[in-house]
Amino acid sequence: MLHGSTAPHLKNPTIIPLLDEIRERRDEFEKLTYVPPDIVRKLQSAGIYRAFVPRELGGDELSPGEFLETIELLSTADASTGWVASFGVSTIYLAALPPDVFNEIYRKDPDTVFAGAIFPPQRAERVTGGFKVSGRWPYCSGCMGASLIGAGISIEDEGKPSGLPRMAVMPRQSISIRHTWETVGLVATGSHDIVADGVVVPESWTFVRGSKPQLDHAIFRFPSMALAAQVLAVVGLGTAREALDWLHREALEKPSITGAPTIGARPYIQAELGKAEARLRSARAFFYETIDNSWQRVLAGDEIGHQERVMLRLAATQAAQEGAAVAQMAFFMGGSSAIQRGHVLARCMIDAASVAQHAFLGTGTWTSAGAGMLAQPTPAGYP
Repeated sequence: MLHGSTAPHLKNPTIIPLLDEIRERRDEFEKLTYVPPDIVRKLQSAGIYRAFVPRELGGDELSPGEFLETIELLSTADASTGWVASFGVSTIYLAALPPDVFNEIYRKDPDTVFAGAIFPPQRAERVTGGFKVSGRWPYCSGCMGASLIGAGISIEDEGKPSGLPRMAVMPRQSISIRHTWETVGLVATGSHDIVADGVVVPESWTFVRGSKPQLDHAIFRFPSMALAAQVLAVVGLGTAREALDWLHREALEKPSITGAPTIGARPYIQAELGKAEARLRSARAFFYETIDNSWQRVLAGDEIGHQERVMLRLAATQAAQEGAAVAQMAFFMGGSSAIQRGHVLARCMIDAASVAQHAFLGTGTWTSAGAGMLAQPTPAGYP
């Protein structure tokens, strides 16, 4: 397939055979509305959730680019699975916990799966032993396969100089999940509501999302909020890649049932496929080039400046938006057959559009990028 010419050189080849199983079972995942536990375990075995865990705790210490290429490849098989796998990035967030707590989590299990829902932050009461957490939070993607759950909280006597939210980390068994996720896109992400009822969380098991990590490994010096956007944006790139590869195979192999020229023989298809391929590869090149340049600066011990952080966020927005646009182009090129329920092009179009709707990647982030480039105020956590 076309993806082969731009495919990552994976350090862990166990991902490759998993792709076929994911493709074969993605209808099952959608009926469940979540990626089932046996697939999550296979993702764990493949190293997805220990990608950024320090080696001394049993992790792999991958670079951002290596991890992102793996998520991109998983997303060619199924966007929802890629989305759930992308939360292997959670190690970066949890590095804002006290080091002894972080070490406790990952020394016990370097393949720990974390899921979180931040908004709206719920009022937490100070009690003996920490904070008493109660409330309900939507959009907890991947919660069905997680062993740790984070929830956004607000504390009455705590100021908010950064504007960034605080999260309380709780064992999965301390919370309940309400199956509310009924969508047409990213159907199997299991982004259900979570509910906590008086869970006491030690203060040391809370952290400010987007705050400076308390560990000094190279990956924890990479801008965390940029990486949080990138792991989602790359799902759109993989989804669009799947759509173009399917269309390319169809154009080469399948004759027209009406006697008309095959898809590949139609000039307008040739032109549109060329445009789509160029758009996707251009967005992908900007995406990885920006990330790799910043990573080399991190490895050299250099500080990532404001403008460079803006470019990291801008590249993520571009990747997500172009992924959505290219998947839509593929859908239109697919003709009337693409409107069938469950068709790969329809699924890819809706999934890629759903990626681009995320708050980290949506239309408003173009404005944030432009404001950041011009030294104007940007939202909290951006860039």
